[in-house]
Amino acid sequence: MDAPAAPRRARGAQAPGADGTNPFRALMRRSRAPEPATLVIFGATGDLARRKLLPAVFGLWQDGLLGSAFNIVGIGRQEMNDEQFKDFVLAALKESKETDTPQPGSLEKFRELLYYEFGDFGGDEVYSLIDKELRRAQADHGGRKNALFYLSTPPSLFEPISNGLGRLGLADESEGWRRLVIEKPFGHDLKSARELNDAIHRVWDESQVYRIDHYLGKETVQNLMAIRFGNAIFEPLWNRGFVDHVQITAAEDLGLEGRAGYYEEAGVVRDMLQNHLMQLFALTAMEPPAAFDANAIRDEKVKVLRAVKEIPSGRVNEVAVRGQYGPGTLYGEDVPGYREEPKVREGSATPTYVALKLEVDNWRWQGVPFFLRTGKRLPKKVTEIAVVFKRPPLGIFPGGLERNVLAFRIQPDEGVSLKFSSKTPGQEMVLREVVMDFRYDAFGAQLESPYSRLLLDAMVGDATLFPREDEVDLAWQIVSGILDTWDTPAGRRPRKGPDFPNYVAGTWGPDEADELMGPDRRWRRL
Repeated sequence: MDAPAAPRRARGAQAPGADGTNPFRALMRRSRAPEPATLVIFGATGDLARRKLLPAVFGLWQDGLLGSAFNIVGIGRQEMNDEQFKDFVLAALKESKETDTPQPGSLEKFRELLYYEFGDFGGDEVYSLIDKELRRAQADHGGRKNALFYLSTPPSLFEPISNGLGRLGLADESEGWRRLVIEKPFGHDLKSARELNDAIHRVWDESQVYRIDHYLGKETVQNLMAIRFGNAIFEPLWNRGFVDHVQITAAEDLGLEGRAGYYEEAGVVRDMLQNHLMQLFALTAMEPPAAFDANAIRDEKVKVLRAVKEIPSGRVNEVAVRGQYGPGTLYGEDVPGYREEPKVREGSATPTYVALKLEVDNWRWQGVPFFLRTGKRLPKKVTEIAVVFKRPPLGIFPGGLERNVLAFRIQPDEGVSLKFSSKTPGQEMVLREVVMDFRYDAFGAQLESPYSRLLLDAMVGDATLFPREDEVDLAWQIVSGILDTWDTPAGRRPRKGPDFPNYVAGTWGPDEADELMGPDRRWRRL
Protein backbone atom coordinates (compact mmCIF):
# COMPACT_ATOMS: atom_id res chain seq x y z
CA MET A 1 0.00 0.00 0.00
CA ASP A 2 1.40 3.40 -0.92
CA ALA A 3 1.27 6.10 1.69
CA PRO A 4 0.17 9.53 0.52
CA ALA A 5 3.15 11.78 -0.03
CA ALA A 6 1.61 15.22 0.11
CA PRO A 7 3.49 17.81 2.16
CA ARG A 8 2.50 18.70 5.70
CA ARG A 9 -0.13 21.30 6.11
CA ALA A 10 1.34 24.72 6.60
CA ARG A 11 0.50 26.94 9.51
CA GLY A 12 2.00 29.87 11.35
CA ALA A 13 3.58 32.97 9.95
CA GLN A 14 4.59 33.04 6.33
CA ALA A 15 7.56 34.88 4.87
CA PRO A 16 6.59 35.20 1.21
CA GLY A 17 9.06 36.20 -1.42
CA ALA A 18 8.35 38.52 -4.34
CA ASP A 19 6.57 35.74 -6.22
CA GLY A 20 4.42 34.89 -3.22
CA THR A 21 6.40 31.83 -2.22
CA ASN A 22 8.14 31.36 1.12
CA PRO A 23 11.91 31.32 0.45
CA PHE A 24 12.57 29.45 3.69
CA ARG A 25 10.27 26.56 2.75
CA ALA A 26 11.93 26.19 -0.64
CA LEU A 27 15.02 24.85 1.14
CA MET A 28 13.16 22.25 3.19
CA ARG A 29 13.99 18.76 2.00
CA ARG A 30 12.94 15.33 3.04
CA SER A 31 15.18 12.76 1.50
CA ARG A 32 15.61 10.05 4.11
CA ALA A 33 13.58 6.89 3.86
CA PRO A 34 14.10 3.70 5.84
CA GLU A 35 14.11 0.21 4.40
CA PRO A 36 10.89 -1.83 4.76
CA ALA A 37 10.47 -2.53 8.46
CA THR A 38 8.17 -3.42 11.32
CA LEU A 39 7.86 -1.12 14.32
CA VAL A 40 7.19 -3.14 17.47
CA ILE A 41 5.99 -0.97 20.37
CA PHE A 42 6.08 -2.53 23.83
CA GLY A 43 3.58 -0.69 26.01
CA ALA A 44 1.52 0.23 22.95
CA THR A 45 -1.60 1.03 24.98
CA GLY A 46 0.26 3.23 27.46
CA ASP A 47 0.18 6.99 27.87
CA LEU A 48 3.39 7.75 26.00
CA ALA A 49 2.40 5.65 23.02
CA ARG A 50 -1.07 7.19 22.90
CA ARG A 51 0.00 10.83 23.24
CA LYS A 52 3.38 10.90 21.49
CA LEU A 53 4.55 7.81 19.63
CA LEU A 54 1.50 6.88 17.60
CA PRO A 55 0.81 10.48 16.44
CA ALA A 56 4.51 10.80 15.52
CA VAL A 57 4.44 7.58 13.50
CA PHE A 58 1.23 8.62 11.80
CA GLY A 59 2.79 11.95 10.83
CA LEU A 60 5.81 10.22 9.30
CA TRP A 61 3.62 7.77 7.42
CA GLN A 62 1.27 10.46 6.14
CA ASP A 63 4.29 12.42 4.89
CA GLY A 64 5.31 9.38 2.88
CA LEU A 65 8.52 8.89 4.87
CA LEU A 66 7.96 5.29 5.96
CA GLY A 67 7.47 3.78 2.53
CA SER A 68 4.88 1.29 1.41
CA ALA A 69 6.29 -1.73 3.26
CA PHE A 70 5.74 -0.73 6.85
CA ASN A 71 3.57 -1.97 9.67
CA ILE A 72 3.19 -1.59 13.43
CA VAL A 73 2.83 -4.35 15.99
CA GLY A 74 1.58 -3.15 19.34
CA ILE A 75 2.57 -5.26 22.35
CA GLY A 76 0.90 -4.94 25.71
CA ARG A 77 -0.33 -6.75 28.77
CA GLN A 78 -3.87 -5.54 28.19
CA GLU A 79 -5.98 -8.19 26.49
CA MET A 80 -7.40 -6.95 23.19
CA ASN A 81 -7.54 -8.14 19.58
CA ASP A 82 -6.35 -6.46 16.40
CA GLU A 83 -9.64 -4.68 15.78
CA GLN A 84 -9.80 -3.29 19.29
CA PHE A 85 -6.22 -2.06 18.98
CA LYS A 86 -6.97 -0.41 15.65
CA ASP A 87 -9.89 1.40 17.28
CA PHE A 88 -7.66 2.43 20.18
CA VAL A 89 -5.03 3.89 17.85
CA LEU A 90 -7.48 5.81 15.70
CA ALA A 91 -9.15 7.24 18.79
CA ALA A 92 -5.71 8.31 20.07
CA LEU A 93 -4.92 10.02 16.76
CA LYS A 94 -8.22 11.88 16.73
CA GLU A 95 -7.67 13.09 20.31
CA SER A 96 -4.04 14.06 19.84
CA LYS A 97 -3.05 17.70 19.54
CA GLU A 98 0.14 16.62 17.74
CA THR A 99 -1.51 14.74 14.90
CA ASP A 100 -1.36 16.40 11.52
CA THR A 101 -4.70 17.01 9.89
CA PRO A 102 -5.52 13.59 8.37
CA GLN A 103 -5.83 13.57 4.62
CA PRO A 104 -9.03 12.02 3.23
CA GLY A 105 -9.00 8.27 3.78
CA SER A 106 -5.57 8.28 5.47
CA LEU A 107 -6.81 7.10 8.88
CA GLU A 108 -8.54 4.11 7.28
CA LYS A 109 -5.37 3.20 5.36
CA PHE A 110 -3.21 3.62 8.45
CA ARG A 111 -5.56 1.31 10.33
CA GLU A 112 -4.63 -1.53 7.97
CA LEU A 113 -0.99 -1.34 9.13
CA LEU A 114 -1.80 -2.12 12.76
CA TYR A 115 -1.58 -5.42 14.63
CA TYR A 116 -1.62 -6.31 18.31
CA GLU A 117 -0.33 -9.09 20.55
CA PHE A 118 -0.62 -9.34 24.32
CA GLY A 119 1.08 -11.48 26.89
CA ASP A 120 3.49 -11.77 29.80
CA PHE A 121 6.78 -10.02 29.03
CA GLY A 122 8.63 -12.51 31.23
CA GLY A 123 7.53 -15.58 29.26
CA ASP A 124 8.37 -16.77 25.77
CA GLU A 125 4.92 -16.84 24.18
CA VAL A 126 4.68 -13.13 23.41
CA TYR A 127 8.08 -13.18 21.70
CA SER A 128 7.02 -16.16 19.59
CA LEU A 129 4.01 -14.10 18.52
CA ILE A 130 6.30 -11.20 17.60
CA ASP A 131 8.44 -13.55 15.51
CA LYS A 132 5.26 -14.71 13.77
CA GLU A 133 4.29 -11.10 13.03
CA LEU A 134 7.73 -10.38 11.59
CA ARG A 135 7.44 -13.40 9.32
CA ARG A 136 4.00 -12.22 8.21
CA ALA A 137 5.38 -8.78 7.42
CA GLN A 138 8.22 -10.36 5.47
CA ALA A 139 5.73 -12.39 3.44
CA ASP A 140 3.57 -9.32 2.79
CA HIS A 141 6.39 -6.97 1.91
CA GLY A 142 9.15 -9.26 0.74
CA GLY A 143 12.80 -8.70 1.57
CA ARG A 144 14.43 -8.76 4.96
CA LYS A 145 12.87 -8.89 8.40
CA ASN A 146 13.93 -5.45 9.66
CA ALA A 147 12.49 -4.52 13.04
CA LEU A 148 12.64 -1.58 15.45
CA PHE A 149 11.68 -2.56 19.01
CA TYR A 150 10.51 0.44 21.06
CA LEU A 151 10.39 -0.07 24.84
CA SER A 152 7.71 2.39 25.98
CA THR A 153 7.34 0.59 29.31
CA PRO A 154 8.27 1.06 32.96
CA PRO A 155 12.06 0.74 33.46
CA SER A 156 11.60 -2.47 35.42
CA LEU A 157 10.60 -4.19 32.15
CA PHE A 158 13.62 -3.10 30.06
CA GLU A 159 15.77 -6.07 31.05
CA PRO A 160 13.03 -8.76 30.88
CA ILE A 161 11.99 -7.58 27.40
CA SER A 162 15.58 -7.41 26.18
CA ASN A 163 16.21 -10.91 27.47
CA GLY A 164 12.97 -12.22 25.97
CA LEU A 165 13.85 -10.84 22.55
CA GLY A 166 17.29 -12.38 22.89
CA ARG A 167 16.00 -15.81 23.90
CA LEU A 168 13.89 -16.05 20.73
CA GLY A 169 16.74 -14.82 18.54
CA LEU A 170 14.99 -11.55 17.70
CA ALA A 171 18.16 -9.48 18.22
CA ASP A 172 19.96 -11.52 15.56
CA GLU A 173 20.53 -9.52 12.37
CA SER A 174 21.14 -12.36 9.92
CA GLU A 175 17.66 -11.83 8.40
CA GLY A 176 17.46 -8.05 8.73
CA TRP A 177 18.51 -5.20 11.00
CA ARG A 178 17.23 -5.19 14.58
CA ARG A 179 17.34 -2.10 16.79
CA LEU A 180 16.24 -1.43 20.35
CA VAL A 181 14.91 1.99 21.46
CA ILE A 182 14.88 2.50 25.22
CA GLU A 183 12.94 5.28 26.92
CA LYS A 184 14.25 7.09 29.98
CA PRO A 185 15.05 6.76 32.79
CA PHE A 186 18.07 4.63 31.98
CA GLY A 187 18.83 3.39 35.48
CA HIS A 188 18.00 4.78 38.90
CA ASP A 189 21.61 5.60 39.75
CA LEU A 190 25.12 4.89 38.47
CA LYS A 191 25.14 1.31 39.73
CA SER A 192 21.75 0.38 38.26
CA ALA A 193 22.57 2.13 34.95
CA ARG A 194 25.73 0.04 34.63
CA GLU A 195 23.83 -3.12 35.52
CA LEU A 196 21.22 -2.32 32.89
CA ASN A 197 23.89 -1.64 30.27
CA ASP A 198 25.53 -4.97 31.09
CA ALA A 199 22.19 -6.78 30.79
CA ILE A 200 21.35 -5.08 27.48
CA HIS A 201 24.77 -5.88 26.04
CA ARG A 202 24.40 -9.57 26.82
CA VAL A 203 21.83 -9.53 24.00
CA TRP A 204 22.50 -6.43 21.91
CA ASP A 205 25.56 -4.81 20.43
CA GLU A 206 25.93 -1.11 21.34
CA SER A 207 25.37 -0.20 17.68
CA GLN A 208 21.85 -1.67 17.96
CA VAL A 209 20.87 0.31 21.08
CA TYR A 210 19.16 3.74 20.85
CA ARG A 211 18.66 5.48 24.23
CA ILE A 212 16.09 8.12 23.45
CA ASP A 213 16.01 11.62 24.94
CA HIS A 214 13.25 13.52 23.18
CA TYR A 215 14.87 16.89 23.95
CA LEU A 216 17.58 16.05 21.44
CA GLY A 217 14.97 15.71 18.68
CA LYS A 218 13.85 19.33 19.00
CA GLU A 219 14.76 21.61 16.13
CA THR A 220 16.49 24.24 18.26
CA VAL A 221 18.75 21.70 19.92
CA GLN A 222 19.96 20.62 16.52
CA ASN A 223 20.15 24.27 15.47
CA LEU A 224 22.57 24.87 18.33
CA MET A 225 25.16 22.91 16.37
CA ALA A 226 24.12 24.42 13.04
CA ILE A 227 24.41 28.01 14.22
CA ARG A 228 27.64 27.51 16.10
CA PHE A 229 29.52 25.40 13.57
CA GLY A 230 27.90 26.76 10.41
CA ASN A 231 28.63 30.45 11.03
CA ALA A 232 32.07 31.99 11.37
CA ILE A 233 30.77 34.78 13.63
CA PHE A 234 29.88 32.58 16.62
CA GLU A 235 32.49 29.86 17.07
CA PRO A 236 35.43 32.31 17.60
CA LEU A 237 33.51 33.79 20.56
CA TRP A 238 32.53 30.44 22.08
CA ASN A 239 35.18 30.29 24.84
CA ARG A 240 36.42 31.68 28.15
CA GLY A 241 37.80 34.80 26.45
CA PHE A 242 34.32 36.09 25.58
CA VAL A 243 31.69 34.06 27.45
CA ASP A 244 30.93 35.08 31.04
CA HIS A 245 28.66 32.16 31.84
CA VAL A 246 26.00 29.86 30.36
CA GLN A 247 22.47 29.33 31.69
CA ILE A 248 20.40 26.27 30.84
CA THR A 249 16.80 26.33 32.07
CA ALA A 250 14.05 23.73 31.76
CA ALA A 251 11.03 25.09 33.61
CA GLU A 252 7.74 23.23 33.98
CA ASP A 253 4.51 24.84 35.09
CA LEU A 254 2.82 21.51 35.77
CA GLY A 255 2.76 19.61 39.03
CA LEU A 256 2.72 15.82 39.24
CA GLU A 257 -0.23 15.15 36.92
CA GLY A 258 -0.89 11.79 38.59
CA ARG A 259 2.74 10.60 38.43
CA ALA A 260 3.42 10.58 42.18
CA GLY A 261 4.41 6.91 42.19
CA TYR A 262 7.22 7.55 39.73
CA TYR A 263 8.22 11.01 40.90
CA GLU A 264 8.48 10.16 44.58
CA GLU A 265 11.25 7.72 43.66
CA ALA A 266 12.88 9.77 40.90
CA GLY A 267 12.76 13.38 42.08
CA VAL A 268 13.95 16.22 39.90
CA VAL A 269 17.59 15.10 39.64
CA ARG A 270 16.79 11.74 38.08
CA ASP A 271 13.74 12.98 36.17
CA MET A 272 15.33 15.97 34.43
CA LEU A 273 18.88 16.84 35.43
CA GLN A 274 20.67 13.54 34.77
CA ASN A 275 19.36 13.21 31.23
CA HIS A 276 17.79 16.26 29.54
CA LEU A 277 19.90 19.01 31.09
CA MET A 278 23.16 17.09 30.99
CA GLN A 279 22.64 16.43 27.28
CA LEU A 280 21.95 20.12 26.57
CA PHE A 281 25.01 21.04 28.62
CA ALA A 282 27.27 18.62 26.72
CA LEU A 283 26.04 19.87 23.33
CA THR A 284 26.66 23.48 24.34
CA ALA A 285 30.15 22.93 25.73
CA MET A 286 31.56 20.35 23.30
CA GLU A 287 34.38 20.98 20.84
CA PRO A 288 33.62 21.06 17.08
CA PRO A 289 33.35 17.46 15.86
CA ALA A 290 35.59 16.26 13.03
CA ALA A 291 32.49 15.32 11.04
CA PHE A 292 28.74 15.55 11.43
CA ASP A 293 28.22 11.90 12.25
CA ALA A 294 27.10 9.98 15.29
CA ASN A 295 30.42 8.86 16.69
CA ALA A 296 32.25 12.14 16.08
CA ILE A 297 29.57 14.16 17.88
CA ARG A 298 29.15 11.68 20.70
CA ASP A 299 32.93 11.53 21.19
CA GLU A 300 33.03 15.29 21.73
CA LYS A 301 30.12 15.19 24.19
CA VAL A 302 31.90 12.50 26.15
CA LYS A 303 35.07 14.64 26.36
CA VAL A 304 33.06 17.48 27.91
CA LEU A 305 31.43 15.23 30.49
CA ARG A 306 34.84 13.82 31.40
CA ALA A 307 36.17 17.36 31.88
CA VAL A 308 33.52 18.38 34.41
CA LYS A 309 35.10 19.11 37.76
CA GLU A 310 34.20 16.56 40.39
CA ILE A 311 31.86 17.79 43.11
CA PRO A 312 33.16 16.59 46.49
CA SER A 313 30.45 15.55 48.94
CA GLY A 314 31.41 18.40 51.26
CA ARG A 315 30.80 20.98 48.50
CA VAL A 316 27.48 19.75 47.16
CA ASN A 317 25.48 22.41 48.96
CA GLU A 318 27.87 25.11 47.69
CA VAL A 319 27.20 24.33 44.03
CA ALA A 320 23.70 22.83 44.08
CA VAL A 321 20.34 24.04 45.42
CA ARG A 322 17.26 21.89 45.84
CA GLY A 323 13.70 22.88 46.43
CA GLN A 324 10.16 21.66 46.81
CA TYR A 325 7.11 23.74 45.97
CA GLY A 326 4.44 24.68 48.42
CA PRO A 327 0.92 25.94 47.66
CA GLY A 328 0.72 28.96 45.41
CA THR A 329 -0.96 30.62 42.46
CA LEU A 330 -0.37 29.87 38.80
CA TYR A 331 -2.17 31.57 35.90
CA GLY A 332 -4.52 33.14 38.43
CA GLU A 333 -5.58 29.86 40.01
CA ASP A 334 -4.64 28.36 43.35
CA VAL A 335 -2.55 25.20 43.09
CA PRO A 336 -1.61 22.76 45.87
CA GLY A 337 1.86 22.22 47.27
CA TYR A 338 3.82 19.08 46.40
CA ARG A 339 2.94 17.41 49.68
CA GLU A 340 -0.76 18.01 49.00
CA GLU A 341 -0.60 16.26 45.61
CA PRO A 342 -2.43 12.88 45.44
CA LYS A 343 -0.39 9.86 46.59
CA VAL A 344 2.61 11.90 47.77
CA ARG A 345 3.99 10.64 51.08
CA GLU A 346 3.22 12.77 54.11
CA GLY A 347 6.16 15.04 54.79
CA SER A 348 7.93 13.93 51.61
CA ALA A 349 11.47 15.28 51.13
CA THR A 350 11.52 14.63 47.37
CA PRO A 351 12.98 17.68 45.59
CA THR A 352 11.02 19.22 42.73
CA TYR A 353 13.61 21.89 41.88
CA VAL A 354 17.36 21.84 41.39
CA ALA A 355 19.89 24.46 40.37
CA LEU A 356 23.47 23.40 39.75
CA LYS A 357 26.74 25.13 38.95
CA LEU A 358 29.13 23.09 36.82
CA GLU A 359 32.70 23.90 35.86
CA VAL A 360 34.48 22.42 32.86
CA ASP A 361 38.18 21.86 33.44
CA ASN A 362 39.52 22.36 29.93
CA TRP A 363 41.28 25.06 27.90
CA ARG A 364 38.10 26.44 26.32
CA TRP A 365 35.94 26.80 29.42
CA GLN A 366 38.33 27.30 32.33
CA GLY A 367 36.66 29.76 34.73
CA VAL A 368 33.30 29.86 32.90
CA PRO A 369 30.46 28.54 35.08
CA PHE A 370 27.53 26.65 33.58
CA PHE A 371 24.31 27.14 35.56
CA LEU A 372 21.61 24.51 35.11
CA ARG A 373 18.15 24.75 36.67
CA THR A 374 14.91 22.85 36.35
CA GLY A 375 11.80 22.58 38.44
CA LYS A 376 8.10 21.98 38.66
CA ARG A 377 5.33 24.53 39.26
CA LEU A 378 7.47 27.39 38.00
CA PRO A 379 5.72 30.41 36.39
CA LYS A 380 5.77 29.05 32.85
CA LYS A 381 6.83 26.14 30.67
CA VAL A 382 10.04 27.15 28.96
CA THR A 383 13.36 25.56 28.02
CA GLU A 384 16.29 27.72 26.98
CA ILE A 385 20.06 27.71 26.57
CA ALA A 386 21.52 31.20 27.05
CA VAL A 387 25.16 32.02 26.30
CA VAL A 388 25.89 35.21 28.26
CA PHE A 389 28.89 37.16 27.01
CA LYS A 390 31.27 39.36 28.96
CA ARG A 391 30.84 43.11 29.09
CA PRO A 392 33.12 45.25 26.92
CA PRO A 393 36.45 45.82 28.69
CA LEU A 394 36.11 49.61 28.57
CA GLY A 395 32.91 51.44 29.48
CA ILE A 396 33.02 54.57 27.32
CA PHE A 397 29.26 55.09 27.35
CA PRO A 398 27.34 56.61 30.27
CA GLY A 399 25.05 54.34 32.24
CA GLY A 400 26.99 51.11 31.83
CA LEU A 401 26.23 48.21 29.53
CA GLU A 402 24.39 44.96 29.85
CA ARG A 403 25.89 41.70 28.63
CA ASN A 404 25.10 40.37 25.17
CA VAL A 405 23.09 37.16 25.22
CA LEU A 406 22.66 34.52 22.54
CA ALA A 407 19.62 32.47 23.54
CA PHE A 408 18.30 29.25 22.04
CA ARG A 409 14.61 28.75 22.84
CA ILE A 410 13.92 25.04 22.81
CA GLN A 411 10.28 25.31 23.86
CA PRO A 412 7.85 26.88 23.34
CA ASP A 413 8.19 29.30 20.37
CA GLU A 414 11.34 27.57 19.15
CA GLY A 415 13.93 29.98 17.85
CA VAL A 416 17.12 31.93 18.50
CA SER A 417 17.60 35.49 19.73
CA LEU A 418 20.62 37.77 20.09
CA LYS A 419 20.47 40.61 22.59
CA PHE A 420 22.83 43.54 22.12
CA SER A 421 23.10 47.26 22.86
CA SER A 422 22.12 49.92 20.35
CA LYS A 423 21.89 53.70 20.31
CA THR A 424 18.40 55.06 20.72
CA PRO A 425 17.26 57.72 18.23
CA GLY A 426 17.98 61.29 19.33
CA GLN A 427 20.68 63.85 20.04
CA GLU A 428 22.30 62.06 22.93
CA MET A 429 24.34 58.89 23.02
CA VAL A 430 21.92 56.74 24.96
CA LEU A 431 22.12 52.98 24.62
CA ARG A 432 19.48 50.38 25.26
CA GLU A 433 19.13 46.66 24.72
CA VAL A 434 17.53 45.39 21.53
CA VAL A 435 16.88 41.86 20.36
CA MET A 436 17.26 40.23 16.96
CA ASP A 437 14.85 37.35 16.95
CA PHE A 438 14.53 34.31 14.71
CA ARG A 439 11.46 32.10 15.10
CA TYR A 440 10.97 28.78 13.42
CA ASP A 441 7.54 29.72 12.20
CA ALA A 442 9.39 31.83 9.59
CA PHE A 443 9.59 28.58 7.65
CA GLY A 444 5.80 28.59 7.47
CA ALA A 445 5.47 24.94 8.39
CA GLN A 446 4.45 23.02 11.47
CA LEU A 447 7.46 21.79 13.43
CA GLU A 448 7.77 18.06 13.68
CA SER A 449 7.34 16.30 16.97
CA PRO A 450 10.81 15.40 18.32
CA TYR A 451 9.57 11.82 18.42
CA SER A 452 9.02 11.93 14.65
CA ARG A 453 12.61 12.99 14.07
CA LEU A 454 14.05 10.43 16.48
CA LEU A 455 11.88 7.54 15.28
CA LEU A 456 12.94 8.19 11.71
CA ASP A 457 16.59 8.49 12.78
CA ALA A 458 16.40 5.10 14.50
CA MET A 459 14.78 3.50 11.46
CA VAL A 460 17.47 4.79 9.09
CA GLY A 461 20.22 3.88 11.58
CA ASP A 462 21.34 7.42 12.45
CA ALA A 463 22.38 7.40 16.13
CA THR A 464 23.66 11.00 16.26
CA LEU A 465 20.90 12.23 18.59
CA PHE A 466 20.87 9.20 20.88
CA PRO A 467 23.15 9.16 23.95
CA ARG A 468 25.79 6.44 23.91
CA GLU A 469 26.56 4.11 26.81
CA ASP A 470 29.57 6.11 27.99
CA GLU A 471 27.59 9.40 27.89
CA VAL A 472 24.91 7.98 30.16
CA ASP A 473 27.53 6.56 32.51
CA LEU A 474 29.40 9.88 32.77
CA ALA A 475 26.18 11.85 33.34
CA TRP A 476 25.35 9.52 36.20
CA GLN A 477 28.87 9.94 37.62
CA ILE A 478 28.44 13.73 37.70
CA VAL A 479 25.12 13.69 39.54
CA SER A 480 25.95 10.73 41.79
CA GLY A 481 27.73 12.91 44.32
CA ILE A 482 24.64 15.09 44.59
CA LEU A 483 22.34 12.13 44.98
CA ASP A 484 24.62 10.45 47.51
CA THR A 485 24.49 13.57 49.61
CA TRP A 486 20.79 14.32 49.22
CA ASP A 487 19.34 10.86 48.78
CA THR A 488 20.50 9.18 51.96
CA PRO A 489 17.89 7.58 54.21
CA ALA A 490 18.47 10.32 56.77
CA GLY A 491 18.02 12.97 54.11
CA ARG A 492 14.70 11.55 53.00
CA ARG A 493 13.23 11.50 56.49
CA PRO A 494 11.12 14.61 56.92
CA ARG A 495 12.40 15.57 60.34
CA LYS A 496 16.04 15.46 59.27
CA GLY A 497 15.47 16.42 55.67
CA PRO A 498 15.61 19.86 54.13
CA ASP A 499 13.23 22.54 55.27
CA PHE A 500 10.63 21.88 52.57
CA PRO A 501 8.62 23.43 51.02
CA ASN A 502 11.02 26.28 50.28
CA TYR A 503 9.45 27.93 47.26
CA VAL A 504 5.94 28.98 46.40
CA ALA A 505 4.27 27.40 43.39
CA GLY A 506 4.25 29.93 40.56
CA THR A 507 7.64 31.44 41.47
CA TRP A 508 11.13 30.80 40.08
CA GLY A 509 12.36 28.56 42.88
CA PRO A 510 14.09 29.03 46.23
CA ASP A 511 16.07 32.19 47.01
CA GLU A 512 19.24 30.16 47.37
CA ALA A 513 19.18 29.57 43.61
CA ASP A 514 19.69 33.30 43.08
CA GLU A 515 22.59 33.31 45.51
CA LEU A 516 24.18 30.45 43.52
CA MET A 517 24.74 32.88 40.63
CA GLY A 518 27.03 35.14 42.65
CA PRO A 519 26.90 38.93 43.14
CA ASP A 520 27.25 40.07 39.50
CA ARG A 521 25.02 37.57 37.71
CA ARG A 522 21.33 36.81 37.71
CA TRP A 523 19.00 34.28 36.16
CA ARG A 524 17.40 35.48 32.99
CA ARG A 525 13.83 36.70 33.21
CA LEU A 526 11.96 34.26 30.99
